[in-house]
Amino acid sequence: MKEALRASAAVLVEGPRACGKTWTGRHFSASEVMLDSTVRSRLAANLDPEVLLDGPAPLLLDEWQFAPDIWNPMRRACDDRGLPGQFILTGSADPPDDITRHSGAGRVLRIRMRPMSLFESGESSGDISLAGLFEPGRRSAADSGRHLGEIMSAACRGGWPALVRRDADSSASLTVLRGYLDEISRTDVSRVDGVSRNPAGVRRLLESVARNVASEASFATLAADTAADDPGIDRRTVSAYMAALARLFVVEDLPAWRPHITSRSALRNAPKRHFTDPSLAAAALAATPDAVMADLKFAGLLFESLVVRDLRVYGQASGCEISHYRDSDGLEVDAIVRRADGRWLAVEVKLGGKSAIDAAVDSLKRLHKRIDADRTGKPSRLMVVTAGGYGYEHPEGVTVVPITALGP
Repeated sequence: MKEALRASAAVLVEGPRACGKTWTGRHFSASEVMLDSTVRSRLAANLDPEVLLDGPAPLLLDEWQFAPDIWNPMRRACDDRGLPGQFILTGSADPPDDITRHSGAGRVLRIRMRPMSLFESGESSGDISLAGLFEPGRRSAADSGRHLGEIMSAACRGGWPALVRRDADSSASLTVLRGYLDEISRTDVSRVDGVSRNPAGVRRLLESVARNVASEASFATLAADTAADDPGIDRRTVSAYMAALARLFVVEDLPAWRPHITSRSALRNAPKRHFTDPSLAAAALAATPDAVMADLKFAGLLFESLVVRDLRVYGQASGCEISHYRDSDGLEVDAIVRRADGRWLAVEVKLGGKSAIDAAVDSLKRLHKRIDADRTGKPSRLMVVTAGGYGYEHPEGVTVVPITALGP
């Protein structure tokens, strides 16, 4: 944040509700206007937004989307003052484009916040750095001693600061997170762009996305799954609902990677469905950690979603993009981590066990052979992320990293 404020007149911090945006904004601001809770501030913003911009800099405009008319006066103030670090805006919804029709380019720097990673919550040692994995050398890590049940509990609780801080038990976490989804379904999903939506239909769609988490389920598949409870939902409705949920930072699809390959296989371009935090998938289905452990298939998908969340958090620090690979021959790799300079890592995700790790190693080596290295470049590393155990170098030249040792 300090670097962003030195580089830009305004910094816009975006992310889901309750991920810590307000705390972060307050930590770096000298004054504040809380637009989500102060009726007088919202009225002032609608009548004369400029009166709210006179506080000492950096001035925090919290949940600015509740008073969207403040955007253009804020941008003009940036131009008039000609100084960096004037405003911090936070928002848990991405408003329609007509509200920010002037993009703020050159004035507003956007920062994406997500729920806490396991490293941030103290459940990973961070001994193996994601950024460091782009460099050559062997990697190893001690066994953290955390068992699979603890990892599933962390996935079901999520990285929400309030739940992590008070070490909430599974029952309390589930109650809070189901209330979170109810509120999104009841009000937020309609308020984000002013389009009225059926709360019950949104709730059923969230359940369908949860059942299909870490899969490439199409809108048609989600509609068919949801239509069993709500025949009025079709593919177009699902598409509109998913767009609104993405604007609320509730869902965050993982795009497909399209590298140059040497085979005649066709690359698939369907995204994988993920929530911004795996806990929302568990909460949508009212799944406790014990229930997740009783269904190892779902546990594997939820763990994959947990790994994707942490890869996104760690990768953001070094400007990485995260995607996944799948082709028409059925070869799949769970995550591709790419740096701006073209270097990339391939990641398979497994709960653990020798046979599962060996299968993951085989998939990674097949991908390595299929990529056109002259045009895409060789991978900096092939790696398997597991739920626990030791970090080590597999005999086939693949790095095995427990999520409890992975860090930025």
